[in-house]
Formats: sequence, C-alpha cells, structure tokens
Amino acid sequence: MTKLLVYPVLLHQEEKGYSVTVPDIPGALTEGDTQTEALIMAADAIGLMLEDQTEYPKATPLDNIKTGDGDFKALVTIDMDEFRRNNPKTVRKSVTVPQYLDKLGRKNGVNFSAILTKALRTELNI
Repeated sequence: MTKLLVYPVLLHQEEKGYSVTVPDIPGALTEGDTQTEALIMAADAIGLMLEDQTEYPKATPLDNIKTGDGDFKALVTIDMDEFRRNNPKTVRKSVTVPQYLDKLGRKNGVNFSAILTKALRTELNI
C-alpha cells in the first residue's frame, strides 16, 4: 500500500532562488534556485523529516495557510514508501545462522546483507 502525503509549503523569493518552509513539519526548511527545484527539494525535506515515523502530522488545509509579503503557497506530494526505497538508511543487525551455511556462504562470496534484505522485502510484500 502506498503512503502518499500532501503538505502545504510556503515559498519565499530570495535574492537568488527560493526558500521553502513546511508549516506542519517543524524544521523542514530547504531552498532551490527555481520554483520547481524548490518544490522538489521541499518533498525531499519532508521525506527526510518523516522517514523514521509511522504516524505523520496532519496537513493544514491550504486555505488556512497564511502568507507574508512575497510568499506564496503550494502543495507538495511525496510517496513515503518510494522515498524510503530510494533513500534507504541501513542499520547493523546481528543474526544467527547455522555454521555450515555461514561457511558455504563465505566460500561462495554470498552477500548476507543483500540476501536478508531481499528475504525481508519478500516476507513483507514490499
């Protein structure tokens, strides 16, 4: 199942490019040279801020977002499942396997991490 999120963002034109804030996600700040780049970077900032979470902040309706002088608002969409697939964080895990499989795997140059990752994706249907 895809976890698609949509958040309002505020863009502010700077001397060069645009700065972006995400009102519903404190600390989600970014910038871009063009409006398009700024919006792409905003999606990335949202993904980075929320990648370790399973519950997400509720998005404020776009009509309820106030703008300041020179600011304008837009909506940014991000697929968190896709973001995680494309920006995987890795963690070290200690696993136990039968000794003979360890020896055979090492002898045959098996990448244990890759196999475990593939098996977990299969098991979790992702």
